[in-house]
Amino acid sequence: MKQTNFLFSALVFILAFTSACTDKVYETFNANDPVYMSYEDLRSAVKMTEAREMNNPGKIYFKDQYIFINEKMIGVHVYDVSDPTNPQNKGFIEIPGNIDIAIKENILYADSYIDLVSIDVSSFSAIAEVGRVQKIFPYTLPKYNEKLPLAKLDETKGVVVGWEEKNVKQEIEQRYYPTYNWKLNAETDMAFYNNGGVGGTAGTTTYGVGGSMARFGLYQDFLYIVNQYNLLTFKLISNSQLFLVDTKPVGGNVETLFITDNHIFLGTQNGMVVMSIQNPGRPYQKGVFTHITACDPVVIKGDLAFVTLKGGTSCRGATVNQLDVVKMSDGYSKFTMLKTYPMHGPQGLGIDDDLLFICDGDAGLKIYNAADPLTITGHVVASFPSINAYDVIPMNNYLFLIGETGFLLYDYSNIQNIKQIGIIPVVKKA
Repeated sequence: MKQTNFLFSALVFILAFTSACTDKVYETFNANDPVYMSYEDLRSAVKMTEAREMNNPGKIYFKDQYIFINEKMIGVHVYDVSDPTNPQNKGFIEIPGNIDIAIKENILYADSYIDLVSIDVSSFSAIAEVGRVQKIFPYTLPKYNEKLPLAKLDETKGVVVGWEEKNVKQEIEQRYYPTYNWKLNAETDMAFYNNGGVGGTAGTTTYGVGGSMARFGLYQDFLYIVNQYNLLTFKLISNSQLFLVDTKPVGGNVETLFITDNHIFLGTQNGMVVMSIQNPGRPYQKGVFTHITACDPVVIKGDLAFVTLKGGTSCRGATVNQLDVVKMSDGYSKFTMLKTYPMHGPQGLGIDDDLLFICDGDAGLKIYNAADPLTITGHVVASFPSINAYDVIPMNNYLFLIGETGFLLYDYSNIQNIKQIGIIPVVKKA
């Protein structure tokens, strides 16, 4: 009996020892190893610096006489376009992890990795951070080499600002090759088409204007932000205070928002979601228009929604490239597809009265008279096939456009003679 007990105890010891050793097994492999910025550095990084070249531009935003151009994940270029033929570079606002902005009066709201920051831009020579809501956005990553796994991440070290491809030694206890959301060129829209100082002297407007790829929008004293799954509603209490008052699940793969007529129109990869903001602090869903899976910005004119669908790897709609025109009724709760037009690779779009501007990828910028939604492609006003653009803002007979070659300005006061009047080129790094 004693011998049996001894053998049993020995077996338990051996199993426990073997298990303990297994927990400490390591492997070495080639991986994307994260480079961190500490949270302390992140939250002291906002500042105005000297003007710099555009290398990797993202979304555009217009306010009064200024165009703000996002440099993806780095910050915002500021240009004075009071003379659209001669834009003046006023400087660069460093905002690590930035993709989207919105401006009310003199306060610029921007995402900065996981934080939402408020910046006083009343004086570009003395900008100041005046508020910050911490940890409001998901932990996001910059692009990485998808052919390699991710090394283990430690979110306590800060945000990831880059990668080093190298051999790493990592415990096998659990394979930790996570998939995080990264911010792609998420360009989107907010639609307050206020008159403002292009080509003349005008008073300061309350809100700025974004392109059709924006994820930030302003209405009254509220800031609306969409992430991939939720619509966040912030009450603007003061210049320095934001308060999250509502988080509304809106399905998956939300990309853009457009605000008009007390409603928010959300572009998703699966359709368009309409939210009422008659009670601005508590948006609620009015209707959903579904379509095949594709990237989907949207602009609105009256009871018509103009929706571009682009196929591609990130949107999983490999063969879908089209413009849909949708008629809305019963308070934006019912939808009728009026017409579908084939496109080459449409992205952002804008509308001004009857003029519809479409960024159609490699096929260039296309401008249509959309007065008759059933014959749009039969009424081409102008076409610029050499311009690969991804978003536009039409404003006071001037068109602001961002694309692969840079920021371009057009004068369309004479629709029979639309002409380019300015350019700020992209300078690609070697």
